[in-house]
Amino acid sequence: MISVHRRGAARLAVAVLASGLVAAGAIAGAGPAVADDAVPNQGGATATLGGLKTADQAVIHQEDGEDQQVGAGLFEMTVDGGGTLQTYCIDIHNPTQRQAQYQEVPWSASSLHDNADAGKIRWILQNSYPQVNDLSKLAQAADTGTLTEKTAAAGTQVAIWRYSDHAQVDAVDPEAEKLADYLEKNAKDLEEPRASLTLDPPAVSGKSGDRLGPIGVNTDAETVTVTPSPAAAAGGVKVVGKDGRPVTSAKNGSELFFDVPSGTPDGSTSLTVQATTTVPVGRAFSSQTKSQTQILAGSSESTVSATATANWAKKGAIPALSAEKNCAKGGVDITAANQGDEPFTFELAGAKHTVEAGKSETVTIPVKEDQAYDFTIKGPNGFEKTFSGVLDCKTAGPTPDDATDKPSSEPSPATVGGTTGGSTGGGDLAETGSSDATPMIAGIAIALVAIGGGTVFFLRKKKTSGAAE
Repeated sequence: MISVHRRGAARLAVAVLASGLVAAGAIAGAGPAVADDAVPNQGGATATLGGLKTADQAVIHQEDGEDQQVGAGLFEMTVDGGGTLQTYCIDIHNPTQRQAQYQEVPWSASSLHDNADAGKIRWILQNSYPQVNDLSKLAQAADTGTLTEKTAAAGTQVAIWRYSDHAQVDAVDPEAEKLADYLEKNAKDLEEPRASLTLDPPAVSGKSGDRLGPIGVNTDAETVTVTPSPAAAAGGVKVVGKDGRPVTSAKNGSELFFDVPSGTPDGSTSLTVQATTTVPVGRAFSSQTKSQTQILAGSSESTVSATATANWAKKGAIPALSAEKNCAKGGVDITAANQGDEPFTFELAGAKHTVEAGKSETVTIPVKEDQAYDFTIKGPNGFEKTFSGVLDCKTAGPTPDDATDKPSSEPSPATVGGTTGGSTGGGDLAETGSSDATPMIAGIAIALVAIGGGTVFFLRKKKTSGAAE
């Protein structure tokens, strides 16, 4: 793993302002304030990046003809809630922040989204160190001399970089280089591994007196625990299965519902599902800040979790909002479902959209690569969601402005703020409740749109369903 020091703090601040705040949104509504007591997690493992633990040297042959020697090998991550992950880098030219927070994500939300060789990387991971920890057996298969843990890790990382970044890179150690050549030559295309845990959809809505859902459980764990928020229990809201009975556990394929008693005051709540499992090799990990994308090489028994939210009312528009990165379109998908009996109208940077009762619409908000975003959507009865993060979908090398920056063999010693606590949300889509900064964000966004000539949005209609999406 390597690090590239690309821009100073001043340029980072400009990126946060210019790209993040341009996507502010607001929805008109009235009624009593509704507190969203959850910090939604898109699902899977959330972990903190440690250091480069097992590595040797490699040489990057750069386009300008210069060679740069870097460290290449395995990183270690500490999983929130318990567990350890080993990862390789799939983002050679981007910087790394020590103690950065990472979230398990699908390939579509990472730099692998348009990489035809992504499946070959998974083959390399499954057929090299540390999955193959008998180094004598690995050396025999690759026809190398003696391999150590360090040279095996370096050779594996070099082979991955050749497919993840299509970089011109060689291992310094001759046996590590032979291993890299063997892995590159023999790699076969494999399918993307299944997520360790996700909930689909992560947000539902409906009228009080109904069961809100279904929320599908997707996991490779045998079972998951299901825990409603304390606010749900206090308000009489239950989490139930298809049969209407309260549930405390579920499995892959289970469907969950929020059972909201008739007459319950308008409000919102959440549930959390959690399990201990081995995260599948080949899962991508994306940082909530600007830090190199990683790919999983090994996992201990680790804690994985996901949250889902519910919003209900007696009448009117009843929104459910969720978000995910869309690397193919270079932006963030905001999905707005409306299970109310009136149209749900919202505005994003001057563009107005209406979701009819019982329908759903997805708005793709363009965000520049490597830049932060932060925008808020409001709804009836004080409903409010804020989405923020960093879009990191490419492995492009340094820009001309970065010509003096060179890769280094260790991650940046700078500590990313906000990682000492628990998870702050799902991957690049940290989601929170209301913020005192929202009016300022919206104001700056409008000004930026006016200056920049507006923002283009891509819309697609989702199928109408009786259940919230």
